[in-house]
Amino acid sequence: MIGGTGGSGRELSSPPADGISNLRFSNHSDHLLVSSWDNKVRLYDASSNVLKGQFAHRGPVLDCCFHDDASGFSAGADRTVRRYDFNTGREDILGTHDAPVKCVEYSHTTGQVISGSWDKTLRCWDARAASGQETYPQPERVYSMSLVGHHLVVATAGRHINVYDLRNMSQAEQRRESSLKYQTRCVRCYPNGTGYALSSVEGRVAMEFFDLSEAGQAKKYAFKCHRKSEAGRDTVYPVNAIAFHPVYGTFATGGCDGYVNVWDGNNKKRLYQYSRYPTSIAALSFSRDGRLLAVASSYTFEEGEKPHEPDAIFVRSVNEAEVKPKPKAYVQT
Repeated sequence: MIGGTGGSGRELSSPPADGISNLRFSNHSDHLLVSSWDNKVRLYDASSNVLKGQFAHRGPVLDCCFHDDASGFSAGADRTVRRYDFNTGREDILGTHDAPVKCVEYSHTTGQVISGSWDKTLRCWDARAASGQETYPQPERVYSMSLVGHHLVVATAGRHINVYDLRNMSQAEQRRESSLKYQTRCVRCYPNGTGYALSSVEGRVAMEFFDLSEAGQAKKYAFKCHRKSEAGRDTVYPVNAIAFHPVYGTFATGGCDGYVNVWDGNNKKRLYQYSRYPTSIAALSFSRDGRLLAVASSYTFEEGEKPHEPDAIFVRSVNEAEVKPKPKAYVQT
């Protein structure tokens, strides 16, 4: 294997030269797609530690997602949504926004590409026809999006949350306000399709549910994380990343404190904390079988321009004990 090993996992060679905006594992293999502020989208084979290809935008790349195992989509500060095929080297611009594009998602269920921008709109494209674009105004700039089945959750500035059904995008199915008091950093849907987790700049995560009944909403809660207490003073860090384990439904969070924590949301417990990474955790992704966790250790400029550790991607083997929920103790009465 190329690259160093250790408590952090194996470091991928040929990392991005600037901040890592996102990384995602393929649904079909251990391919890893990475977007970066160095204007590039890279495809790695995370198992063999090989950079398989890269494409360039005309500005920082703010998000990326897979189409299939060798092609994907990206969203850029150059206001474009692009499609790449790493096998053929072909690329094309799917479409544009009127401001930087912050998020892009591909629905395997409907064949739609959905992009979210700081121009306060969502745009939907038909990936198969490479045409047909619909625009849906948002209350504010789009910060984060997540898909599960037909559900699309959109988090914007101003703490707005819109939930859509991809089969009828004409209006949001639910319009909500974040239950966290501060700016949203990340939203990720539960793999079982019942709700979503939301993180903020103020060291908190909220667990939310789509079911609007009283019983459904009674299950929601929020918790503090990625905080440090020293000499009676609390330091609170933004929670930049959330990734759900595809098998167990537990989830990892990554913060500006450089830590990755694994949580059992159902039992409201922390299962594990990995040893500290060199700098802020910018993004996280579990592989399709949950055996690998990709960690972007990349300063997110929460303290402005300052000397910082180089941007790096670590791929760690996941031990079942770190991610499997512990059975509840049975108390006999």
